[in-house]
Amino acid sequence: MFKKNEEAGSGTFDTLIGVSTILEGNITTEGTIRIDGKVKGDLQVNGDIFVGANAVITGNIFAENIHIAGTVEGNASSRGVLRLLATAKLYGDIQVNSFVADEGAIFQGKCNMVEALQEAAASAESKSAIKKPKDYKKSAVLLEDKEKAE
Repeated sequence: MFKKNEEAGSGTFDTLIGVSTILEGNITTEGTIRIDGKVKGDLQVNGDIFVGANAVITGNIFAENIHIAGTVEGNASSRGVLRLLATAKLYGDIQVNSFVADEGAIFQGKCNMVEALQEAAASAESKSAIKKPKDYKKSAVLLEDKEKAE
């Protein structure tokens, strides 16, 4: 009954907020959530969030993956991918590992690529940890063989 549509992929939702629902307050969940109504409050989700084309969210979003087709007024933080579909409107700053915006989507805010910063820090750390190559002495056996050959 609550199958995701083409834009959302395959699988089921743990929570569905319908198009005629207005919810005021913060939402915290471990699973996947789809929002088609209006939410005024922050969303803390350990799974994925799918924001339908008619949905309006006023608050911050924290999730593994975020797929937006509706309107979000607030900051968004994703450990995975943040995708703005063609009808999406996002007004706020984002902190993401991967960002995809379809043609027609609106995004107004700052973008911070989390993984890129972590990779740069790890790269700088690994460069400082590189040891100088050791100066190995030639084997005495090889030196003797070379002298005998001459």
